[in-house]
Amino acid sequence: MVCSAVLLAQLVRFGAPATASSYVNTYVTAYSALLVVIWLSTLAFFHSRSPRYVGAGTEEYRRVVAASFWTFGAIAMAELLLKLSISRGYLAVALPAGILGLVLSRWMWRRYAARKRAHGAYCTAVLAVGGSDAVASLASELTEDPKNGYQVVGACITGHGAPNDELLVVNNREIPIFGGASYALQAIRDCGADTVAIAGTGDFGVQGLRRLIWELEPMGVDLMVSPGVMDVALNRLVMRPIAGLPLLHINKPQYQGTKGFQKRAFDTCFALAALIGTLPILVATAIAIKLTSRGPVFYSAERIGIDGKPFSMLKFRTMVRDADKQLESLLGENQSDGLLFKIREDPRITPIGRILRRFSIDELPQFINVLRQEMSVVGPRPPLRREVEAYDGDVQRRLLVKPGVTGLWQVSGRSDLSWERSVRLDLSYVDNWSMVSDALIIAKTVRAVFSRSGAY
Repeated sequence: MVCSAVLLAQLVRFGAPATASSYVNTYVTAYSALLVVIWLSTLAFFHSRSPRYVGAGTEEYRRVVAASFWTFGAIAMAELLLKLSISRGYLAVALPAGILGLVLSRWMWRRYAARKRAHGAYCTAVLAVGGSDAVASLASELTEDPKNGYQVVGACITGHGAPNDELLVVNNREIPIFGGASYALQAIRDCGADTVAIAGTGDFGVQGLRRLIWELEPMGVDLMVSPGVMDVALNRLVMRPIAGLPLLHINKPQYQGTKGFQKRAFDTCFALAALIGTLPILVATAIAIKLTSRGPVFYSAERIGIDGKPFSMLKFRTMVRDADKQLESLLGENQSDGLLFKIREDPRITPIGRILRRFSIDELPQFINVLRQEMSVVGPRPPLRREVEAYDGDVQRRLLVKPGVTGLWQVSGRSDLSWERSVRLDLSYVDNWSMVSDALIIAKTVRAVFSRSGAY
């Protein structure tokens, strides 16, 4: 991709080698080769191919983009200091083409690897070691999505004796128990694990964990240690070695300050662009609703926003006019497992409303709420008052930020999500949000809308 981007820039700016001057063929080509070497070296320096980052999370993409900007920043500085006559048009083509190519190629390889992992290929075989509950929780998280590429092939449970054909059932899968923690080395050979995952280090102690590291080294087996925290983004974790003891420092979530201003500015600009860009769709939808059913075009519903403040959320009306009055008679058919009310075939939805919901067109007026500073483009799902009144202490954290037009709940299943999963995604967003994650959620929202999964 780097070579292709640089070659494209040279062809666009200077033409094909057959028609270019000898200066271009000699010096510009040499410069292009040097740029490729520097760019690839910077990507390597940023560890963009590290197994710790490749194929998971946003860190891989961030490192690729950062390395590319550092490369061109260094070239721009060199041009300024050494007074070189490098064509700006050449660099203006190479940088965006290279970044786009690198990111898209990484994304395509991720999709390829995810498909293979879903069928059992390219997977990491894990032996989980620790207490029974901790191992079950760790195994559940690792195997919840096969596309992550982890298969828990065995477990060593603290306090168990020799292996006796016991099984641990996690996510409807049976995991053989190979005895206690002291049998871990033999279990690796028996189950063919290439990674040991420790769920809690208290049972090993400092010396026991050190000996385990030494024993795994000649076997070529990797070691992972679960710190016992969940849903904490990588950018909030800092490893600090103090007196030879590695301590994991977790930074506090950031809701205000510079990041808050960036989010407000982004929300305003994006909402304006979205309303202007979808204006023909908005007008056509309003006309279709008015012509096909009696009642107002818009539906205004109370939602609870940041710090528990109520506001009126706007949507295109997708139900019959007296839909709220029919709710009592339909409560017995609720298909949600929590505080939400969801029916896959809700009889109150109009024919045009079903189409609007399928493509999330009914939610476009919520960008007006964004301009009013009542909502954000990305955030937790806007809750009802009765939901908030039933919140426990943990779920109250959803109210620390503005609710969003879209969010992790929107790109992770929408109406198909369980209540517990929906809450967990919202809390994870509240604690870990960033502008980069917001951009990725928006991109995934477009895909979720067109795939129409969980929309009803």
